[in-house]
Amino acid sequence: MTDRLTMQDPRTQYPQPPFPRQPQPVPGLAVEMDPKPDHGETSYVGAGKLKGRKALITGGDSGVGRAAAIAYAREGADVAISYLATEQSDADEVVKLIEAEGRTAVALPGDITDESWCRELVSQARAALGGLDILVINAGRQQNREDISKVTSDDFDKTMKTNLYAMHWITQAAVPHLPAGASVITTASIQAYEPSAILLDYATTKAGIVAYTKALAKQLLEKGIRANVVAPGPFWTALQASGGQPPEAVEEFGSESQYGRPGQPVELSAVYVLLASQEASFINGEVYGVTGGAGVA
Repeated sequence: MTDRLTMQDPRTQYPQPPFPRQPQPVPGLAVEMDPKPDHGETSYVGAGKLKGRKALITGGDSGVGRAAAIAYAREGADVAISYLATEQSDADEVVKLIEAEGRTAVALPGDITDESWCRELVSQARAALGGLDILVINAGRQQNREDISKVTSDDFDKTMKTNLYAMHWITQAAVPHLPAGASVITTASIQAYEPSAILLDYATTKAGIVAYTKALAKQLLEKGIRANVVAPGPFWTALQASGGQPPEAVEEFGSESQYGRPGQPVELSAVYVLLASQEASFINGEVYGVTGGAGVA
Protein backbone atom coordinates (compact mmCIF):
# COMPACT_ATOMS: atom_id res chain seq x y z
CA MET A 1 0.00 0.00 0.00
CA THR A 2 1.12 3.54 -0.68
CA ASP A 3 2.56 5.72 2.07
CA ARG A 4 -0.27 8.20 2.62
CA LEU A 5 1.80 10.47 4.88
CA THR A 6 4.41 11.28 2.23
CA MET A 7 3.70 14.22 -0.06
CA GLN A 8 3.12 12.97 -3.60
CA ASP A 9 1.10 13.52 -6.76
CA PRO A 10 -2.46 12.43 -5.86
CA ARG A 11 -3.18 11.48 -9.48
CA THR A 12 -0.68 8.63 -9.36
CA GLN A 13 -0.94 7.78 -5.66
CA TYR A 14 -3.18 4.77 -6.31
CA PRO A 15 -3.85 2.32 -9.19
CA GLN A 16 -5.23 3.69 -12.43
CA PRO A 17 -7.33 1.90 -15.05
CA PRO A 18 -7.45 -0.24 -17.05
CA PHE A 19 -8.34 -2.92 -14.51
CA PRO A 20 -9.03 -6.62 -15.12
CA ARG A 21 -12.62 -7.61 -15.88
CA GLN A 22 -13.91 -9.03 -12.59
CA PRO A 23 -17.66 -9.58 -12.32
CA GLN A 24 -18.85 -10.86 -8.93
CA PRO A 25 -22.23 -12.02 -7.63
CA VAL A 26 -24.10 -9.60 -5.37
CA PRO A 27 -23.08 -8.32 -2.84
CA GLY A 28 -19.42 -8.81 -3.79
CA LEU A 29 -16.30 -9.30 -1.68
CA ALA A 30 -13.33 -6.99 -1.30
CA VAL A 31 -11.01 -9.98 -1.04
CA GLU A 32 -11.86 -10.93 -4.65
CA MET A 33 -11.02 -7.53 -6.17
CA ASP A 34 -8.01 -6.85 -8.39
CA PRO A 35 -6.32 -4.59 -7.46
CA LYS A 36 -7.19 -4.90 -3.80
CA PRO A 37 -8.85 -1.75 -2.41
CA ASP A 38 -6.97 0.21 0.23
CA HIS A 39 -9.30 0.54 3.22
CA GLY A 40 -6.47 1.73 5.45
CA GLU A 41 -5.42 -1.74 6.61
CA THR A 42 -1.77 -0.66 6.69
CA SER A 43 -2.02 2.97 5.60
CA TYR A 44 -4.33 4.68 8.10
CA VAL A 45 -2.62 6.15 11.18
CA GLY A 46 -4.83 7.18 14.11
CA ALA A 47 -4.39 10.01 16.60
CA GLY A 48 -6.87 9.22 19.39
CA LYS A 49 -9.61 11.52 18.08
CA LEU A 50 -12.41 9.10 19.02
CA LYS A 51 -11.06 7.69 22.25
CA GLY A 52 -13.78 5.93 24.21
CA ARG A 53 -16.45 6.39 21.55
CA LYS A 54 -18.89 3.65 20.47
CA ALA A 55 -19.79 3.32 16.79
CA LEU A 56 -22.23 1.30 14.71
CA ILE A 57 -21.41 1.15 10.99
CA THR A 58 -23.70 -0.49 8.45
CA GLY A 59 -21.93 -2.15 5.55
CA GLY A 60 -18.79 -2.25 7.66
CA ASP A 61 -17.30 -5.34 6.04
CA SER A 62 -15.92 -3.69 2.88
CA GLY A 63 -15.65 -0.47 0.93
CA VAL A 64 -16.39 2.82 2.63
CA GLY A 65 -17.79 1.18 5.78
CA ARG A 66 -14.68 -0.93 6.23
CA ALA A 67 -12.46 2.13 5.87
CA ALA A 68 -14.50 3.96 8.51
CA ALA A 69 -14.37 0.96 10.86
CA ILE A 70 -10.59 0.67 10.63
CA ALA A 71 -10.10 4.42 11.10
CA TYR A 72 -12.48 4.59 14.06
CA ALA A 73 -10.71 1.74 15.83
CA ARG A 74 -7.34 3.41 15.27
CA GLU A 75 -8.78 6.63 16.65
CA GLY A 76 -9.78 4.79 19.84
CA ALA A 77 -13.41 3.78 19.27
CA ASP A 78 -15.13 0.45 19.82
CA VAL A 79 -16.94 -0.58 16.65
CA ALA A 80 -19.94 -2.72 15.69
CA ILE A 81 -20.36 -3.56 11.99
CA SER A 82 -23.42 -4.85 10.19
CA TYR A 83 -23.25 -6.81 6.94
CA LEU A 84 -24.88 -9.66 5.05
CA ALA A 85 -24.03 -13.21 6.14
CA THR A 86 -22.55 -13.88 2.69
CA GLU A 87 -19.94 -11.19 3.42
CA GLN A 88 -18.61 -13.01 6.50
CA SER A 89 -15.08 -13.50 5.13
CA ASP A 90 -14.64 -9.77 4.63
CA ALA A 91 -16.22 -9.04 8.02
CA ASP A 92 -13.85 -11.44 9.77
CA GLU A 93 -10.89 -9.45 8.47
CA VAL A 94 -12.38 -6.19 9.77
CA VAL A 95 -13.02 -7.70 13.21
CA LYS A 96 -9.38 -8.77 13.42
CA LEU A 97 -8.18 -5.29 12.44
CA ILE A 98 -10.38 -3.63 15.07
CA GLU A 99 -9.28 -6.05 17.78
CA ALA A 100 -5.63 -5.55 16.80
CA GLU A 101 -6.04 -1.97 18.04
CA GLY A 102 -7.19 -3.25 21.43
CA ARG A 103 -10.76 -2.16 20.73
CA THR A 104 -14.02 -4.08 21.03
CA ALA A 105 -15.34 -5.40 17.70
CA VAL A 106 -18.95 -6.55 17.32
CA ALA A 107 -20.00 -8.50 14.22
CA LEU A 108 -23.72 -8.30 13.39
CA PRO A 109 -24.70 -10.22 10.23
CA GLY A 110 -28.23 -9.74 8.94
CA ASP A 111 -30.45 -8.28 6.23
CA ILE A 112 -31.25 -4.61 6.75
CA THR A 113 -34.22 -4.77 4.37
CA ASP A 114 -35.97 -6.43 7.34
CA GLU A 115 -37.37 -3.76 9.66
CA SER A 116 -37.31 -6.00 12.73
CA TRP A 117 -33.63 -6.80 12.16
CA CYS A 118 -32.78 -3.11 11.79
CA ARG A 119 -34.22 -2.42 15.22
CA GLU A 120 -32.62 -5.53 16.72
CA LEU A 121 -29.30 -4.52 15.16
CA VAL A 122 -29.29 -1.28 17.13
CA SER A 123 -30.27 -3.08 20.32
CA GLN A 124 -27.50 -5.65 19.97
CA ALA A 125 -24.90 -3.04 19.10
CA ARG A 126 -25.81 -0.93 22.13
CA ALA A 127 -25.71 -3.93 24.45
CA ALA A 128 -22.35 -5.19 23.15
CA LEU A 129 -20.69 -1.78 23.10
CA GLY A 130 -22.21 -0.49 26.32
CA GLY A 131 -23.88 2.39 24.52
CA LEU A 132 -23.82 4.16 21.17
CA ASP A 133 -22.66 7.64 20.17
CA ILE A 134 -21.63 7.33 16.50
CA LEU A 135 -24.02 6.00 13.87
CA VAL A 136 -22.77 5.56 10.30
CA ILE A 137 -25.44 4.63 7.77
CA ASN A 138 -23.44 3.33 4.84
CA ALA A 139 -24.73 0.00 3.50
CA GLY A 140 -26.17 0.35 0.02
CA ARG A 141 -27.53 -1.48 -3.00
CA GLN A 142 -26.44 -0.47 -6.50
CA GLN A 143 -27.36 -2.48 -9.60
CA ASN A 144 -27.01 -0.96 -13.04
CA ARG A 145 -29.92 -1.26 -15.49
CA GLU A 146 -29.55 -0.08 -19.10
CA ASP A 147 -33.11 1.22 -19.46
CA ILE A 148 -36.13 2.16 -17.34
CA SER A 149 -37.93 -0.89 -18.71
CA LYS A 150 -35.32 -3.08 -17.00
CA VAL A 151 -35.84 -1.56 -13.54
CA THR A 152 -38.33 -4.03 -12.11
CA SER A 153 -40.57 -3.42 -9.14
CA ASP A 154 -38.42 -5.91 -7.25
CA ASP A 155 -35.27 -3.92 -8.14
CA PHE A 156 -36.86 -0.66 -7.04
CA ASP A 157 -38.18 -2.18 -3.82
CA LYS A 158 -34.83 -3.73 -2.82
CA THR A 159 -32.92 -0.53 -3.55
CA MET A 160 -35.38 1.63 -1.65
CA LYS A 161 -35.44 -0.69 1.34
CA THR A 162 -31.66 -1.08 1.50
CA ASN A 163 -30.76 2.56 0.96
CA LEU A 164 -33.70 4.51 2.41
CA TYR A 165 -36.00 2.41 4.55
CA ALA A 166 -33.12 0.80 6.47
CA MET A 167 -31.61 4.23 7.11
CA HIS A 168 -34.89 5.36 8.61
CA TRP A 169 -35.49 2.22 10.67
CA ILE A 170 -31.96 2.12 12.09
CA THR A 171 -31.80 5.84 12.82
CA GLN A 172 -35.25 5.84 14.38
CA ALA A 173 -34.21 3.00 16.68
CA ALA A 174 -30.90 4.63 17.59
CA VAL A 175 -31.86 8.27 18.19
CA PRO A 176 -33.57 7.78 21.60
CA HIS A 177 -30.31 6.31 22.91
CA LEU A 178 -27.83 8.82 21.47
CA PRO A 179 -26.38 11.30 23.97
CA ALA A 180 -25.66 14.96 23.36
CA GLY A 181 -22.40 15.14 21.42
CA ALA A 182 -23.24 12.07 19.36
CA SER A 183 -22.94 12.06 15.57
CA VAL A 184 -24.99 10.53 12.75
CA ILE A 185 -23.27 10.21 9.38
CA THR A 186 -25.02 9.04 6.23
CA THR A 187 -23.49 8.05 2.90
CA ALA A 188 -24.94 9.60 -0.25
CA SER A 189 -23.11 9.90 -3.59
CA ILE A 190 -22.25 12.20 -6.45
CA GLN A 191 -25.21 10.35 -7.98
CA ALA A 192 -27.52 12.53 -5.88
CA TYR A 193 -26.38 15.53 -7.97
CA GLU A 194 -25.13 14.07 -11.27
CA PRO A 195 -27.13 10.85 -11.74
CA SER A 196 -26.01 8.26 -14.26
CA ALA A 197 -28.62 7.03 -16.74
CA ILE A 198 -28.01 3.40 -15.72
CA LEU A 199 -28.49 4.06 -11.98
CA LEU A 200 -32.05 5.36 -11.94
CA ASP A 201 -33.21 3.82 -8.64
CA TYR A 202 -29.83 4.14 -6.90
CA ALA A 203 -29.46 7.84 -7.74
CA THR A 204 -33.01 8.47 -6.52
CA THR A 205 -32.20 6.99 -3.12
CA LYS A 206 -28.98 8.94 -2.81
CA ALA A 207 -30.82 12.22 -3.38
CA GLY A 208 -33.29 11.05 -0.74
CA ILE A 209 -30.47 10.42 1.73
CA VAL A 210 -29.28 14.01 1.35
CA ALA A 211 -32.74 15.45 1.97
CA TYR A 212 -33.49 13.09 4.85
CA THR A 213 -30.22 13.87 6.61
CA LYS A 214 -30.57 17.63 6.22
CA ALA A 215 -34.05 17.45 7.77
CA LEU A 216 -32.84 15.08 10.47
CA ALA A 217 -29.98 17.42 11.34
CA LYS A 218 -32.45 20.18 12.22
CA GLN A 219 -34.34 17.85 14.56
CA LEU A 220 -31.33 16.30 16.23
CA LEU A 221 -29.48 19.49 17.00
CA GLU A 222 -32.24 20.23 19.50
CA LYS A 223 -30.84 17.21 21.38
CA GLY A 224 -27.20 18.25 20.88
CA ILE A 225 -26.67 15.59 18.19
CA ARG A 226 -25.19 16.39 14.78
CA ALA A 227 -26.06 14.73 11.43
CA ASN A 228 -24.09 15.10 8.21
CA VAL A 229 -23.68 13.47 4.82
CA VAL A 230 -20.65 12.18 2.94
CA ALA A 231 -21.08 12.11 -0.86
CA PRO A 232 -18.37 10.02 -2.56
CA GLY A 233 -17.60 10.03 -6.25
CA PRO A 234 -16.17 6.95 -8.02
CA PHE A 235 -14.59 4.72 -5.37
CA TRP A 236 -12.97 1.32 -5.88
CA THR A 237 -15.25 -1.01 -3.91
CA ALA A 238 -16.91 -4.40 -4.30
CA LEU A 239 -20.19 -2.57 -4.97
CA GLN A 240 -18.94 -1.72 -8.46
CA ALA A 241 -17.72 -5.19 -9.41
CA SER A 242 -20.91 -6.92 -8.21
CA GLY A 243 -23.29 -5.23 -10.64
CA GLY A 244 -22.99 -1.61 -9.64
CA GLN A 245 -21.39 -1.01 -13.02
CA PRO A 246 -21.41 -3.08 -16.23
CA PRO A 247 -18.33 -5.39 -16.37
CA GLU A 248 -16.77 -3.37 -19.19
CA ALA A 249 -17.19 -0.15 -17.22
CA VAL A 250 -15.36 -1.64 -14.23
CA GLU A 251 -12.30 -2.06 -16.44
CA GLU A 252 -12.15 1.72 -16.92
CA PHE A 253 -13.73 2.71 -13.61
CA GLY A 254 -12.59 6.12 -12.40
CA SER A 255 -10.97 7.12 -15.68
CA GLU A 256 -13.59 9.84 -16.14
CA SER A 257 -12.54 11.62 -12.94
CA GLN A 258 -10.14 14.55 -13.06
CA TYR A 259 -7.61 12.26 -11.39
CA GLY A 260 -7.91 9.60 -14.08
CA ARG A 261 -8.45 6.98 -11.37
CA PRO A 262 -11.04 5.94 -8.78
CA GLY A 263 -10.70 6.91 -5.16
CA GLN A 264 -9.64 4.32 -2.61
CA PRO A 265 -11.86 3.84 0.46
CA VAL A 266 -9.12 5.04 2.81
CA GLU A 267 -9.28 8.43 1.08
CA LEU A 268 -12.68 8.90 2.74
CA SER A 269 -11.52 7.90 6.23
CA ALA A 270 -10.48 11.35 7.41
CA VAL A 271 -13.90 12.81 6.54
CA TYR A 272 -15.77 10.13 8.50
CA VAL A 273 -13.42 10.65 11.44
CA LEU A 274 -13.82 14.43 11.34
CA LEU A 275 -17.62 14.30 11.26
CA ALA A 276 -17.71 11.81 14.14
CA SER A 277 -15.26 13.76 16.29
CA GLN A 278 -15.68 16.75 18.58
CA GLU A 279 -13.51 18.72 16.14
CA ALA A 280 -16.65 18.96 13.97
CA SER A 281 -18.71 20.50 16.78
CA PHE A 282 -19.99 23.34 14.53
CA ILE A 283 -20.69 21.15 11.47
CA ASN A 284 -24.31 20.06 11.05
CA GLY A 285 -26.57 19.33 8.09
CA GLU A 286 -23.66 19.55 5.66
CA VAL A 287 -22.79 17.44 2.61
CA TYR A 288 -19.08 16.63 2.27
CA GLY A 289 -18.24 15.74 -1.31
CA VAL A 290 -15.21 13.53 -1.94
CA THR A 291 -15.58 13.21 -5.67
CA GLY A 292 -12.17 13.47 -7.30
CA GLY A 293 -12.82 17.03 -8.42
CA ALA A 294 -16.43 16.71 -9.63
CA GLY A 295 -17.84 18.59 -6.65
CA VAL A 296 -21.44 18.52 -5.41
CA ALA A 297 -24.15 21.08 -6.00
